[in-house]
Amino acid sequence: MSGIRDALLIATGKYDSGRLTELRSPCADVAELADVLGDPAIGWFETKQLVDAPAHRATRAIEEFFRDRSTDDLLVLHISCHGVKNDDGELYLAAADTELDLLGSTAIPAAFLHEQMSRCRAKSIILLLDCCFSGAALPGMKASATVDAKEQLAGSGRAILTATNRTEYAWEGNRFLELEPEPSRFTEAIIHGLRTGEADRDGDGRVAVDELYDHVFERLRESDAKQTPRYWADLEYRVFLANTAIPMQPDQPVKAQPKTAWPQRKARRGQDALIRLDVSLKDLALGKVDTLKIDTAITCGSCQGLGTSADSVVERCTHCSGYGLDGELDCEECTGFGTLIRNPCAVCAGDGRVRTTRTMTFRLPQGITNGMRVRFSEQGEVGPGGGPAGDVYLEVAELADAKFERRGRDLHCTITVAADLARTGGIVDLATFDGVRKIRIPGGIKSGKTVRVAGLGFPEVDGSGRGNLMVTVEVPRAMLL
Repeated sequence: MSGIRDALLIATGKYDSGRLTELRSPCADVAELADVLGDPAIGWFETKQLVDAPAHRATRAIEEFFRDRSTDDLLVLHISCHGVKNDDGELYLAAADTELDLLGSTAIPAAFLHEQMSRCRAKSIILLLDCCFSGAALPGMKASATVDAKEQLAGSGRAILTATNRTEYAWEGNRFLELEPEPSRFTEAIIHGLRTGEADRDGDGRVAVDELYDHVFERLRESDAKQTPRYWADLEYRVFLANTAIPMQPDQPVKAQPKTAWPQRKARRGQDALIRLDVSLKDLALGKVDTLKIDTAITCGSCQGLGTSADSVVERCTHCSGYGLDGELDCEECTGFGTLIRNPCAVCAGDGRVRTTRTMTFRLPQGITNGMRVRFSEQGEVGPGGGPAGDVYLEVAELADAKFERRGRDLHCTITVAADLARTGGIVDLATFDGVRKIRIPGGIKSGKTVRVAGLGFPEVDGSGRGNLMVTVEVPRAMLL
């Protein structure tokens, strides 16, 4: 191909808004992916990285990337970040300065991506989206349960690989609680396929976009992530992203397709659970340890999660060739397992799990605020076929306090003092979330004025400090006469 091979890699892991959690993966994603794509033995792309940029810089970089292109250019745009949507179901990609209440001006609209790619003259555009998706629709149309990123972004001369379908989370690496960054599972699968050459499915020494998808799909299905990548393409010809690092010689045999040992049931990760929890302002400020009852699924004790009776025969599903999928949906014949059980377990009917109610102990950290979610890893239901457990997310709903009001990180309250105390000044006892504290009232204070007490406000969720306690003093008029 005589055109230019350019790649723009955009990653956002740090967010100014406390409502968007920090991601460890994106910075590692762009560094590793740029190294592979830029390798002359593999991708020979010219790469540009944009990390933790505000929305206006990201949108400008995207517009410049697609401008003044020739029809023979091959363009790769990789975006790793939070995926969010507005009330109309329209998709946005979060930037460093994204505010969830101002998506139109502080995030990257999917409609903007669609417009820029549509205007571009290049006939080969590859979009790699590593983020969470919900239902999305064409710009200006109402969201539907049956439409997704393809309908908002697909078009002639482009191919799209997404980390998930429209309802799933895009998972980072396994070390959730550690600080060391590592590539996300989706981007790791892309890097692995290109760097090792395993994505070259037909053994011709080149990696086509469709081959890369097949590799990513299989690698994620074999992992513990409940994450199903998706692929759409409308290209005029087959597009090759890379060469294998060690090109095959003409006399070498074509390598065999990877084989799967059959029969092998595909255990799947359990569903995540989202539980909305009413929490008092005091418990949000000080943290809370409590228990709750959850309806969940546990491993069947009779078959130990296998779903089979003792004498059952397990066969490969011929309808889906063992992949468990029929297009975007689970195969109806094997319900997504890839195998058929002729004699299922009588207790769990072949599901490998049974329903139960159990008690979960949880701890809410200090300083979380209304709408924030806390993840409890592997506390959700066990997956079908004995798969790993999903996660439980607790989304807190802040209950109003009778005495204190939170405004950002400051706590506000009002007290009434006698006229003599207001005139001369003095000390009053005030019951706070931290116990009774003595508050100094300056002499001559007027009714409606505020006394600031440093360090007794609402704590930062990262433990870096606390806001202030703002005490408004009222002196009843009758006392002033």
